[in-house]
Amino acid sequence: MKLSQLPCAGKTVLVRVDYNVPLELKRNQWCVRDARRLRASFRTIEHLLKLNCKVVLLSHLGRPTEKGEEKFSLRSVYRYLQKNTDWSIQFIDDYVQNTAEAKKMIAASAPGSVFLLENLRFNAGEKKNDPAFVKTLASLGEVFVNDAFSSCHRAHASVVGLAKKMPAAMGLSLETEVHAFGNLLQNPVHPFVVVVGGAKISDKIDPIVNLSRIADAVLIGGGVANNFLKAVGIAVQKSYLQDTPADLKKEGLDYVELANQIISANQGERMLKDGYIPLPKIIYPVDVVAAISPQARATTKIELTSSNVNDKNGKLMYLDIGPKTARLYRELILQAETVFWNGPMGMFEQAPFASGTREVARAVAKTGAVTVVGGGDTLAALDKFGFASQVDYATMAGSAALEFLAGKKLPGLVALEK
Repeated sequence: MKLSQLPCAGKTVLVRVDYNVPLELKRNQWCVRDARRLRASFRTIEHLLKLNCKVVLLSHLGRPTEKGEEKFSLRSVYRYLQKNTDWSIQFIDDYVQNTAEAKKMIAASAPGSVFLLENLRFNAGEKKNDPAFVKTLASLGEVFVNDAFSSCHRAHASVVGLAKKMPAAMGLSLETEVHAFGNLLQNPVHPFVVVVGGAKISDKIDPIVNLSRIADAVLIGGGVANNFLKAVGIAVQKSYLQDTPADLKKEGLDYVELANQIISANQGERMLKDGYIPLPKIIYPVDVVAAISPQARATTKIELTSSNVNDKNGKLMYLDIGPKTARLYRELILQAETVFWNGPMGMFEQAPFASGTREVARAVAKTGAVTVVGGGDTLAALDKFGFASQVDYATMAGSAALEFLAGKKLPGLVALEK
């Protein structure tokens, strides 16, 4: 259900937001370092305030190991909202042991009031989707709005439990994100170019498989590319290869073999546009920038078609795509009508290995295509190189967006379909 379809005027609305933001320590106090996820929620909150709603905000922050860890308290977010909005906002610390007091505080407030609950993950019932915890949260409001796309892949109490227990709808930010990513799967304007990078391949394999069925070209970079290079017999020397999946359910998978299967399934050449040179669908680097470590200043450019790439005893790490690959990727992106980018092309945080990611970011900013960009590192790269304002849609959602693009059903979205 869309927010416009939810009868919520004048009611107390529980809003699941994504306030899992980066923090920094300033003068012995934790402060918000990047407020983009906070600002993304403002549109939904302001909409509800105009309807004279009382708004109760629910979020997690980090992965706390015990209740009361100062770093993971949402008081840092509360201070930011106090300073940077004109809302009448209050913080509710203990809403489990003192539920009655929390309810009284909310009931006594005027329409248009905003409340922020303490970190949901300070309570074990959140991740377990415990019915008792769901009941406690539900007692604090009358209707539920999910505006946290980045949490929709989790079957947690504040994502699935509340949506099933109360009248529920998508928030405006969630609705926008589902529309943007849905278009990539169902209605992309061709040519459609996908750019995938980053360090880990475990969370990229399924999206690559699914998107390779839809896209005209999939450009691979970063640590992900090493698996593809090794799959075609190119030695990657001491470069990073993921061998311990973050998702234990995927333990035992051979990512190099999976990369080989993807390449085999997409053999054959195609035209990206009429008159353009034919290329394979899965495209990996033809050259790289290498060094003995990410901290090294001295670099070496390696042509991956030359004999030295068979040096299995080499001591170099591949830390960026090379200039030839960057030019190729740039030309393909500029030829596209739709572009999706997730993951940097190398260790862009270090100056010697920033060029490939910078050139991809520049091309994504310059292309006339519809551009959708996802993932915290990718957005950080756009910020670093000054192109953040030149993409059509950007999201901080990482795992949820990738699972959505892999064609999986997200529990948080399924719960809203009732």
